[in-house]
Amino acid sequence: MNNPTQPNVKLVNTAEYREHYANSVQVRVNVWDFFLVFGTLQQQSESQVEVQNFQGIYFSPQQAKALTAVLQQNLANYESAFGEIKLDPRMTNPGQVH
Repeated sequence: MNNPTQPNVKLVNTAEYREHYANSVQVRVNVWDFFLVFGTLQQQSESQVEVQNFQGIYFSPQQAKALTAVLQQNLANYESAFGEIKLDPRMTNPGQVH
């Protein structure tokens, strides 16, 4: 089986393109798509955290799986270069990542 020739890809940023820092990601899933909500988490007090959401993006399940593969490869490369990334044990439960 022959692999088709890969097309040339041109990346173009639209006028609406923005870059933001996020330290909070919420993932919502249904049968048709994945929805990622990005925000910034701010510790208001010892017992109060505020998350200010600024962007939500829908993904198809196929695109979510492709993103997972790309992130896993890049994380492996990062850890190979800089060492293991340690997570706070309180943040290892399924659900939102902050």
